[in-house]
Amino acid sequence: MKEPSIHQQFIKTLDYLYTQLPMFQRVGTTAFKKDLTNILALCKAIGDPYQQFPSIHLAGTNGKGSTAHILAAILQASGKKVGMYTSPHYKDFRERIKINGQLVSKKYIVNFVDTHRELFELIQPSFFEITVAMAFDYFAKQKVDVAIIETGLGGRLDSTNIITPLLSIITNIGYDHQQFLGDTLPEIAAEKAGIIKTTIPVVVGETHPETKSVFIEQAAKKKARILFADQLINVTIKETTAHHTDVHIASKKGSTFPEALKVNLKGNYQAKNLATALQAIAVIREHKLIPNISNEAVVAGLANLKERTYFIGRWQQLGANPTILCDSGHNVDGLRTVFEQLKGIDYTQLHFVFGMVKDKDPSKVLSMLPTSAKYYFAKANIPRGLAAKELQKEAMKHQLKGRAYVSVKNALRAAKRQAKRTDLIFIGGSIFVVAEVL
Repeated sequence: MKEPSIHQQFIKTLDYLYTQLPMFQRVGTTAFKKDLTNILALCKAIGDPYQQFPSIHLAGTNGKGSTAHILAAILQASGKKVGMYTSPHYKDFRERIKINGQLVSKKYIVNFVDTHRELFELIQPSFFEITVAMAFDYFAKQKVDVAIIETGLGGRLDSTNIITPLLSIITNIGYDHQQFLGDTLPEIAAEKAGIIKTTIPVVVGETHPETKSVFIEQAAKKKARILFADQLINVTIKETTAHHTDVHIASKKGSTFPEALKVNLKGNYQAKNLATALQAIAVIREHKLIPNISNEAVVAGLANLKERTYFIGRWQQLGANPTILCDSGHNVDGLRTVFEQLKGIDYTQLHFVFGMVKDKDPSKVLSMLPTSAKYYFAKANIPRGLAAKELQKEAMKHQLKGRAYVSVKNALRAAKRQAKRTDLIFIGGSIFVVAEVL
């Protein structure tokens, strides 16, 4: 009998990971583990790979992924072998684990799961715990110069929080996952501040009056130097072209960067993420955490960011005449920045392909949406997806009018049929909605 191909084995392995193990992104609350017992046991059994490479750790409500990719691009342009662990994925599970923009191989995933399946049955880890251990093992085996590790949810109890990084980064604090992290911004900040480690410097992206003291107090307890990026680096967007955004950099306290940079990213909100990443680079240089990061590497890394890092799903253009855009902003703060950006675009009519997950209160988001848009409500193809009819019903309470569709693709097809060449079609509301159109 013919042996299955690696691709067939990979599909079977993914089926095991998705069906045998609880995955928060797909099923929600039941998959959330509130301690580090499993990940520590799992890593110990495979040789504690997370202790075998230097790392940078990121938490935050929004901007983690973008900031991680900006950092990776600069470090790669410096000649470093850079691992990156992010979540969730859009189209391909392998997006979660990359080295220099290359996705982890199917063969590695198949072998890792086959080798450790008995261990999984014994420890009973979640989907996320296995993928974190897998990433750590891969980065150790591939001998990366540095790995950029993004938290999945929160910080203090997140499976990634067993590492002791060179640097901790907290991008910002907003309302998301309150059922796990708390109902107030200081409570959420306290969970994110859980990644601050003893004597390890920490960069916080945005200064907020309700959360600033939380970070300062936690850093003081840990004897960790703390810097707020928005107080030290100012990024101003000058012009956006087809492939680049031209930005002006003004930095204080001796962190010198080129004044003008071309960044291979779209979206005005990226100015905040760029400031956070550049402040992180300033700290890395000052403390000599990673050697030889020149301004030439900053320029080259940012100019070719998408090609270097496999960056997708954020303010991405999918078509023209009509313009078709998508963005994976999915909470109140993330979507607010998206709507601000939409105001700066010329179009005749906005068509909005929109979906949400069912464990988030839709009313806050729906109250922000423009009533002048035409809506195409859809459920992402995951168990957590909010039924399109239910979303349509909720939207009507906010004077948002549109039809419900059985799938995201059907909703997009309908929008394309109805849109004129001068219109704009926007796809968003959930990363899982965006994933289906990439």
